[in-house]
Amino acid sequence: MKAKIITLDNAAAGEIDLADEVFGVAVRKDIMSRMVNYQLAKRRAGTHKVKGRSEVNGSTAKIYRQKGTGRARHGDKKAPQFRGGGQVFGPHPRDHSHSMPKKVRALAMRSALSAKQADGKLIILDDATLDSPKTKVLKDKLAGLGWGNALFVGGPEVDGNMALAVRNIPGVDLLPTQGANVYDILRRDLLVLTKAAVEGLEARLK
Repeated sequence: MKAKIITLDNAAAGEIDLADEVFGVAVRKDIMSRMVNYQLAKRRAGTHKVKGRSEVNGSTAKIYRQKGTGRARHGDKKAPQFRGGGQVFGPHPRDHSHSMPKKVRALAMRSALSAKQADGKLIILDDATLDSPKTKVLKDKLAGLGWGNALFVGGPEVDGNMALAVRNIPGVDLLPTQGANVYDILRRDLLVLTKAAVEGLEARLK
């Protein structure tokens, strides 16, 4: 399929052929949902921890005798029903990540790219570079284009000036080609790919 190429100054810069097997597949929302869960689970630290009955500080002596008091039977004061006692079945450090086949991950990426293309939210940019690392310059360009919430994906290496300019603009992100992922694509309204990014993604997903 054909797509128009523009510049950051909103000038036409030709056309590009987008591979149908990458940007024109059937959108699988279920696969994209699995992929987002996979990514978010993988980034969890898993450092949550509470103290159990054997870990809290306190005496191990029985708090009062077993019989004759008319009260319930109890052991030591570290039992969970007492204030200051241990937590029952509380969280412990663990790895939250789970596995997902490479083919499913690739399908999720193709679905995300195709969803943006189908919704008219995919924009092909000639090049994501700036002459100076000025946030105001880029902000003015984005305002002129009407791009308030966008993900830019550059080539293998992102432009240094562009990286410095974009990092202080809320709602706008910049990633190299190898950093493009389903979660970041879906969380932004617009997906802006450079020509180098298109080539890199097609080589990766064909």
